[in-house]
Amino acid sequence: MDSVSLTSIAAFSYGVAAIGFVALAVPLLTGWRRRAYGPVLTLACVATALWAAALASAAFDRMLWTDLSDAMEVARNAAWSLFLVVLLGDYHQKGSRLPFGLRPALFVAAVCYLLALGAAFAGYWDLSLLDSVLPVTARVAQAVGGMLLVEQAYRNKTAQERWAIKFVCLAIGGMFAYDFYLYSHAMLFREVDPDIWAARGVVNALTVPLIAISMRRAKSWSSPLAVSRRAMFHSAALFGSAIYLLAMGSAGYYLRYFGGSWGTVMQVTFLFGALLLLAGILFSGTFRAWLKVFISKHFYSYGYDYREEWMRFTRTLSNGGENLGERAIQAVAALVESPGGQLWQRREGGADGVGSYEPAANWQGPEVDVKEPGDSALCRFLERTQWVIDLGEIVTEPEKYDGLELPQWLKDYPRGWLVVPLMMGNKLFGFVVLQTARSPIKLNWEVIDLLDIAGSQAASYLAQQEAANALMVARQFESFNRMSTFVVHDLKNLVSQLSLMNANAAKHKDNPEFQADMLETVSLSVQKMRLMLQKLSRIDVEEKPAPQPLETVVRQAMAQKAAFEPRPQLRVVDAGLRVLADRERLERVLGHLIQNAIEATPKDGSVTIALARAGEAVQVEIADTGEGMSEEFIRERLFKPFESTKSAGMGIGVFESREYINELGGRLEVSSQPLRGTTFKVILPLFQRDALLERAA
Repeated sequence: MDSVSLTSIAAFSYGVAAIGFVALAVPLLTGWRRRAYGPVLTLACVATALWAAALASAAFDRMLWTDLSDAMEVARNAAWSLFLVVLLGDYHQKGSRLPFGLRPALFVAAVCYLLALGAAFAGYWDLSLLDSVLPVTARVAQAVGGMLLVEQAYRNKTAQERWAIKFVCLAIGGMFAYDFYLYSHAMLFREVDPDIWAARGVVNALTVPLIAISMRRAKSWSSPLAVSRRAMFHSAALFGSAIYLLAMGSAGYYLRYFGGSWGTVMQVTFLFGALLLLAGILFSGTFRAWLKVFISKHFYSYGYDYREEWMRFTRTLSNGGENLGERAIQAVAALVESPGGQLWQRREGGADGVGSYEPAANWQGPEVDVKEPGDSALCRFLERTQWVIDLGEIVTEPEKYDGLELPQWLKDYPRGWLVVPLMMGNKLFGFVVLQTARSPIKLNWEVIDLLDIAGSQAASYLAQQEAANALMVARQFESFNRMSTFVVHDLKNLVSQLSLMNANAAKHKDNPEFQADMLETVSLSVQKMRLMLQKLSRIDVEEKPAPQPLETVVRQAMAQKAAFEPRPQLRVVDAGLRVLADRERLERVLGHLIQNAIEATPKDGSVTIALARAGEAVQVEIADTGEGMSEEFIRERLFKPFESTKSAGMGIGVFESREYINELGGRLEVSSQPLRGTTFKVILPLFQRDALLERAA
């Protein structure tokens, strides 16, 4: 394509862009300018229209650019950057002595644009001067800065505001991105590509509809937002990387230019090394810590984004796992960019009863196995003042710490920096020793207050874990004690049987029937005690229920009560019934109920046991003609553990019976009237093999 055709295309391209932005500026100049951001957007559209018209005029004269078009391009970039800054909303700084109360970074950017504008009018902005990298490098920097502002403006808006501004951000970002491509290409090949230059006008014209769409949504553009530290950190890293790559690219060009036959090899090797160096810097923890501190010092009036810090702090402590001590150190250390530390926690005991602080966890630091007495000067000072101790400051200015003498192990702690107390109310729960930060941090009141509250929060998490562990141990003892209580209850019943047998031995010692009954009773008692000992030694062994013939279990329970009067009588209505249960526990439960019925009934009374089927359940009915119980007693005291009307009773037999019956999926019903007797109904699910196989299938 010849130069005449190319300039004609460029004239048409930039002419279309000029007409488009003029059409966009008309409603802005008439009425829309009275809305928010109207004046700044009007300025940007007018500057862009004048810039496009200047380039179209230059194309008619068969030139690609002029000093006027260069100056208008700087003005256009400055106008759109100003619009993005205003859209971002956070351009003032409290207490700033700069004009309009600007932030230092924005003031520097404004000065750079003014210098660029002056250079353009003076003819030093001409792209024909490609032997000097300044014009093209400055244009690339403007494009990069514009893209960063677009990213910041969009990132720091809510979902509703993003819906309103997404098209204008896309349009402005597209203009700056195309400029970056154009000038990066020119920097690389040392000449401006005419085709890319000619298409630039149409590309800018295509952004007009996008801006118009956003203008219709302009009511939702604004909100009082500030740039988050995370966004500023990423933007600063991106901007610094872009500047670094531009500088390295320029240096690489000179190496190729002056390197002769080795020029290309030297350029490729240099650029590869530069990329490796950049990657190493970006992944360096020390550099990231320095950049965070630098941003907090120079761009914000306060040092922390408390929402982000507290979310990260809580998230670190709340993560699952058993190494809570390490996570507590990590969470506190991250607040001051410390690379590691060690935690000491209070342990009660000792010969003097004072206790001591012992190493509990270590995170990326040297392990020091030293116990600090609870009444030492260090611990008393931390508990009394709740201060964060700067180990460097206490050496140079000991008067600030009331002449506190540090223990020798703390003086020798490698790279020791801070001692952070972990307070629970007014009591010292523990303390954390942190190592020197990766980047120098000034310990002002903001940092110290944050460490104080973080230490208290970490102490609460650690104390909660200790309480949970203590509760688990207490529950284990409670389970053992509960089992012991039931065993004692069973032993009491066995002692009653053996005592009654011993009392009748002298009277019936020559009776063969009594002797046989006595031997059976002793044998069963020994068997029961052996089972109880096994229970105590294997308290955590899970029971395995199995199908049990209920009639056999009931007869076994009755046989153990054969020495008592009145003797219980069994009536089997339905034979062959089975239930799914642990044989020994079910026998003990039924034995409790039968024993209670016998003890509540006079010798001339009766105790009857009926075994029958009730639908899909089995019913064991134990009825006596004894003293009976009132409704109030049944409701308020019968099933309450450790409540008993017997002088030697423990009050847990009926409670255990009901608990186990409920565990089997059954229920225990009671009906009684004073002086007329009591009836207990044990209702359990019927075990049917055919039904079980059907459910399994």
